[in-house]
Amino acid sequence: MEFHALLIKYAEIGVKGKNRYIFEDKLVSRIVDALKKVSGKFRVYKASGRIYAAAEEPFDLDEAVDALQHVFGIAGICPMVQLPLVSPEELLEASVRYFTDMYPDYQGSFKVMTSRANKAYPYDSMELNRMIGEAVLQACLKAHVDVHEPEVAFHVEVREDINLYSVTIPGPGGMPVGSSGKAMLLLSGGIDSPVAGYMVAKRGVVIEAVYFHAPPYTSDRAKQKVVDLAAQMAKYTGPIRLHVVNFTDIQLAIYEHCPHDELTIIMRRYMMRIAETLAKEAHAQALITGEAIGQVASQTIQSLVSTNEVCTLPVFRPLIAFDKLDIIRIAQQIGTFETSILPFEDCCTIFVAKHPVTKPDPERIRRSEEKLTDIIDELMETALRTNEVIVCG
Repeated sequence: MEFHALLIKYAEIGVKGKNRYIFEDKLVSRIVDALKKVSGKFRVYKASGRIYAAAEEPFDLDEAVDALQHVFGIAGICPMVQLPLVSPEELLEASVRYFTDMYPDYQGSFKVMTSRANKAYPYDSMELNRMIGEAVLQACLKAHVDVHEPEVAFHVEVREDINLYSVTIPGPGGMPVGSSGKAMLLLSGGIDSPVAGYMVAKRGVVIEAVYFHAPPYTSDRAKQKVVDLAAQMAKYTGPIRLHVVNFTDIQLAIYEHCPHDELTIIMRRYMMRIAETLAKEAHAQALITGEAIGQVASQTIQSLVSTNEVCTLPVFRPLIAFDKLDIIRIAQQIGTFETSILPFEDCCTIFVAKHPVTKPDPERIRRSEEKLTDIIDELMETALRTNEVIVCG
């Protein structure tokens, strides 16, 4: 079957009222970017509340669909046969040809669903439904009509031209990236943080990321693992600027001067401070973490209160109420799981306390941090000044 175009369906964008065109234009831009990676040339355009990708030369359907299934904002992808505004008799012939090519020797149920936006075309939608249905039944003697629960819904759209399609391939949904601001993701090498970034990006947020590296306690393979995770996320989000911050000296200072049961919380607080500084420099409006209530000691409600205390930007935690199995399922779906479980330790696991405090007292934590007063500012400044930026994707 040779398809001429792809109808791109969206869902939530359709309820945006007077601002809908802004979201549509952002989605068109993302579709154009995605199809640049596909062999073949496409013309992407809007028409009467629809978005189309019309092929200007033969293309690989599977390759195009795969690219579009990584574009947030797309609810469905419909491969179409497009015709000029032909006569009703030619439309019947084309409809039968489409149906028999798509479904040879068809024996199931179907329904014709005609939309006649072009009111100058002869016959109304109901008449066209009947005429096309009869023509298909004559060509497919073992098929039958079911208007309530058909196995095949055959769409015929009469507009400036005529579109025929019967398959809707699911898209990722959400909102087009770039329509909802920017946020800084604290990206570790684990399972959770890539999923958190994916979920916030799905709401239209541009993602930057920061990774805290601790050489020689963490290897270059651990760093490369995070770069690979960012590249995998970038298939959905677009290119990600990854800030690699050398955190070793800060961790050693905390280890030497602070109570060991508070190590994780205090390190987390300094990570949040650094991430927020980088976020503000990047004009991001929020931070993102992969935390879920009770998953580890630093993710109790009391611990989250303590880490939130050092931030002025909002902290998005999209996984906060997720079970681990739910998070793993999404990681497998988006292709980050296998990389996340590679056995290369990040800086948190190297310096974790044997018996971390689970209900930290903020006042006590602040007193412990006072022991770092004479050294921490310089260490923070050095870490920020020497951070390495890698563009992933």
